[in-house]
Amino acid sequence: MRWGYGSGETGGPNLDEPLITDRPDFTEASSTVGKGVLQIEFGYTYTQNRDNGSETISHSIGEPLFRYGILADWLEFRFAAFPTIEERNPAGGPNDTTSGTEDLYLGFKIGLTPQEGILPEMAILPQMTVPSGSSAFTNDEILPGVNWLYSWALSDDLAIAGSTQFNRAVNDTGDAYTEWAQSATAAFSLSDELGGYVEWYGLFPHAATGGVKPEHYLNGGFTYLLSNDVQFDIRAGYGLNDAADAADDVFIGSGFSVRFH
Repeated sequence: MRWGYGSGETGGPNLDEPLITDRPDFTEASSTVGKGVLQIEFGYTYTQNRDNGSETISHSIGEPLFRYGILADWLEFRFAAFPTIEERNPAGGPNDTTSGTEDLYLGFKIGLTPQEGILPEMAILPQMTVPSGSSAFTNDEILPGVNWLYSWALSDDLAIAGSTQFNRAVNDTGDAYTEWAQSATAAFSLSDELGGYVEWYGLFPHAATGGVKPEHYLNGGFTYLLSNDVQFDIRAGYGLNDAADAADDVFIGSGFSVRFH
């Protein structure tokens, strides 16, 4: 697909240019990796949340996301797994540590349009999780969703992007609801190797029960290119409405991304 005017490039990514990654921000890239290209993105995230005297600390270890271009430059298959360790320190109760894996994530990213002037580059991402995780972390059912991605390159050094997604979710008692997620991010270049970003995103439950509340987050981070095919990242963020016992208090993480072609 392409917009009805202009001469935007539709031939896929330029593999002589630096890789474009989905991490470390919440907003996925609106570009695909290209046919026959394998891109692996992985990392670690520490999250802390305190509510009513209790504390929960989670360690998301590895976070491997595999992205592979299939059939055409505009289509990629993707899957991810999230090994997790969760430490619960309830007020007045014994501490508890649980480890395992979350449900497997599967998806296809479909490139829709290149940027044409004020019209954005866009992609759509049908996705789902399947009940393959450990008993402590699985949702026990398939949870489908869709993610719409869009971005604008404003100059060689500045870009803005966003995502709008709807996903099926379940609360702690197993009741299902729809979760809408919205994000907005700005990415900037500080040098040929060093980049940064700032981002807001929110999670909005619809028809949820069991005390599920909207969550708002602000985060930012930096990326560093070791080569055109290898990138290091670091990020940190906090919940804007953690005082309402909704969002997590803080999170911090880092990771690597590697492209093979």
